Amino acid sequence: MRHVKGFTLIELMITIAVIAILAAVALPSYTSYIQRGKITEATSTLSELRLRAEKYFADNRSYQPSPPAGTTVGFNATVTGTRYFTYACVAPTASTFTCTATGVGDLGGFAYNVNESNVHGSDFTSVAGWNDCATRWVIKKGEAC
Repeated sequence: MRHVKGFTLIELMITIAVIAILAAVALPSYTSYIQRGKITEATSTLSELRLRAEKYFADNRSYQPSPPAGTTVGFNATVTGTRYFTYACVAPTASTFTCTATGVGDLGGFAYNVNESNVHGSDFTSVAGWNDCATRWVIKKGEAC
């Protein structure tokens, strides 16, 4: 009797099918994980901007510069070293402000904000599976408000 070494075509096809199934399950989870990691840039930077605003308000009793210039904020709202969001802050009155992080690139359509009352908001434009929330930051796909 002759002993043949190697794999049969069926064994190879079963192995490929198992790998394909594992990849189909793992890739969306990995993509979601990476996306959540990018979102932390927005939430941490908005928290930092809020602290700057509160420090400025404590020193000047206003979020606007002196003299007021439209909706310009008096505190330093410049953010450097960010990759996934752009940031903007406005102060419509001396006692209110809102800072917003708007996603760029693969996070286009994502927007997060914070105001003087520390109310967080999430707004998703044309992003399937993400739920808007006016009272907190949504950081996971499918997460309820």
